[in-house]
Amino acid sequence: MDDMASLSDTTQTDPALDAARRVLRTEADALQLLAEQMPMDFAAVVELILRAQGRVVVSGIGKSGHVGRKISATLASTGTPSHFVHAAEASHGDLGMITREDICLLISNSGETSELRDLVAHTRRFSIPMVAISSKPASTLMKAADHRLTLPAAPEACAIGMAPTTSTTLTMALGDALAVALMEQRGFLAEDFRIFHPGGKLGAQMATVAQLMHVGAELPLVDAATPMSETLIEMTSKGLGIAAVVTGDRLAGVISDGDLRRKMEELMTHTAGEVANPDPVTVPPDMLAAQALALMNARKINALVVVDAEGRPEGVIHVHDLLRAGVV
Repeated sequence: MDDMASLSDTTQTDPALDAARRVLRTEADALQLLAEQMPMDFAAVVELILRAQGRVVVSGIGKSGHVGRKISATLASTGTPSHFVHAAEASHGDLGMITREDICLLISNSGETSELRDLVAHTRRFSIPMVAISSKPASTLMKAADHRLTLPAAPEACAIGMAPTTSTTLTMALGDALAVALMEQRGFLAEDFRIFHPGGKLGAQMATVAQLMHVGAELPLVDAATPMSETLIEMTSKGLGIAAVVTGDRLAGVISDGDLRRKMEELMTHTAGEVANPDPVTVPPDMLAAQALALMNARKINALVVVDAEGRPEGVIHVHDLLRAGVV
């Protein structure tokens, strides 16, 4: 009997889950519609921003303002200078944050947001290019704009059809599309991304080997002719389990703890060059730390010598350095 009751419970409809699925499907359908009906001015807006000497100033009020802040932050972190101006504060002095070199991106689903009127007037007075995002092409905002990013007609996902849900999702997605298109047009690379994201987990993933490697006096470096008795002292004192062996200023090989074990017999009668692996795995200083860690894992080694384009050793990166920095 209990089993039958349990089976009955699992087949019953959960109103909360039904609502969640309906919302997600409604918004997914709207995103698909946006992809199929991209605003005609989208490419022109990308070109406008690429040519701009100033910043993309984003503004909106309410939910549009929250979405606008995110769009501005995404633009700024991906190579397009941008800042957000609160629409209400603009009328009380913050219009001074907008210059003739800037581009204004104003967001209003209805296109009739009264708080944006002073911003619109300011852009018209000083001939500042203005881009509008709205779902109402005949609205006051869209008529005033130089470029129009019109959202497709799609129902809000809430039960009463009034709460900003689908419209804010579409606006956010359009902002992401704009940022990515600009990234690609600028040739924005992972190295550039790292400049704007130095902190936290993301910063660790985007760090380079050069930022984490041991250099200078910490580098275990010996000449190929160095006796192994002295080489062992150098390896022990630096504590990285590795020694970079050089001839002149070029890397001639690497000695690891594994090499010592493999050549233990009569080890002390040899020189560093005789014991070293002449074909070691090395990495360049500009390699991402995450890539270096993947290489270590694949080759089952704990440390790598970092060399420049001419084969000169610049440092040593150890797996512990990567793990301490949060690289995984």
